[in-house]
Amino acid sequence: MIFLDDHAPAHVHVLGDGEAKIEIGGDGGVPRMIYAERLSGAMQRRALAAVAENRTMLLMRWVEIHGRTD
Repeated sequence: MIFLDDHAPAHVHVLGDGEAKIEIGGDGGVPRMIYAERLSGAMQRRALAAVAENRTMLLMRWVEIHGRTD
């Protein structure tokens, strides 16, 4: 989920049994976990993999919503 009134850096929020915040670009273009609360290690890995797989689309959406990635 990308919140409309959010702030840089470009990131998504993953909601489920807990919550995670993942930077879309990260170092070298690799998504980076900013924080995770009450999510299993397996769910954190799945979330990171999903963001990595959809990185281009997520960055495009971030720019459409916020105008820039920084």
